[in-house]
Amino acid sequence: MSIDNLPPLVTAQLEYLLAHSPLTVKVDQIWSGCQNSLYSDRFSLLIPFCLDYVKWDVIYNAQYPLAAPDITFAPEDDDFHPLLMIDYGEGGNKTSKSSLFAWNSKDPTKLMTLIHELRDLYMAFQRKRVEEFDDARLKFEINTVLSREGIEVCLLSGPEKQQEVKFSVPVLDMNLNKLVHACPWRRQQKINLQAVFPVSRNYLNPPPPRVKLVASSELKALFSVDDVKLPSWVDGMCMAEYLPALEDNLGAQILEAVASLGARRRFIEALAPYFGRPLEADPIFCRTATVLAISGVFTFLVHFFLPVQFPKQQPVLMLQSSQHFNGQLTPRMSPPLTDYPWSPRWDAPMMVERIRDFIVEECLNFKKFCNDAIL
Repeated sequence: MSIDNLPPLVTAQLEYLLAHSPLTVKVDQIWSGCQNSLYSDRFSLLIPFCLDYVKWDVIYNAQYPLAAPDITFAPEDDDFHPLLMIDYGEGGNKTSKSSLFAWNSKDPTKLMTLIHELRDLYMAFQRKRVEEFDDARLKFEINTVLSREGIEVCLLSGPEKQQEVKFSVPVLDMNLNKLVHACPWRRQQKINLQAVFPVSRNYLNPPPPRVKLVASSELKALFSVDDVKLPSWVDGMCMAEYLPALEDNLGAQILEAVASLGARRRFIEALAPYFGRPLEADPIFCRTATVLAISGVFTFLVHFFLPVQFPKQQPVLMLQSSQHFNGQLTPRMSPPLTDYPWSPRWDAPMMVERIRDFIVEECLNFKKFCNDAIL
């Protein structure tokens, strides 16, 4: 079901949450608590937490849309009671109240405030869980790195799985969005270190954690964390020692990625003198460009696919005929082409000139390929 099937007041709250929350909250499903109800009145939310999602059900009552919703949590979090975690001051007076105490269904911001409040309490709940383990290394890690802003920690467990603790640690105090001119990203891009520690009572030789970098798929247009070689985790090392070397290495590679973006832009700009102005080009990340080419009466397109590590890695070329089509009426395409003269030390005009010379010869082979396919 769609959001429009919810009561209008509930729809306004959910739409505000999805549009204005700094978290990438997702709606998993929407359904009704009554068989013959005009409106749906409950939905599942996927809340980002510790580089994963937790699923919470938000339950309204379509017959009483002015009432505050109930929230149900996952079965493994059955001991999470957020309303009991509210601080009490001296004399038993509440020092803070849940937003449920002053619920106003006509205020579209209320649901977002409630979800953020519960998520903060859930973070505290998970941290308390981890602190209760008799694991000296985990206690040391928590005391030394949790002072960094944005760190999250959670317990990973299962019926046939060793208990583990996952840390999510933001790295690089750098505004990645500002590195890209006319940046299209709606949310602030971040890179996190995920470190998974096995819970162990082996104080002398605890097993090392599993570490990897995690970022959003959007960031891959500029920089892929999968290409980063992480420093080795030496015996006896802690995250406070590991992070500085990682951040130095990562920062240098981010700057290389920005330099690569500039080199890709200069390459695309150099296409015009040799091919004419591109028909299409990626104006922000400069990853793709398409030009029109003619050889005699044969007209075709040349597609350029520029890798993130350009010019260390050369562009991939593909030729597309504008005169030959297959049985599905789609244009004939060449296989990806990389077997042409290339050196990352050439300037952009030299790169384009050598590619142009290659295409002058290759287009004859491509034309024959298209004609043979028809026959």
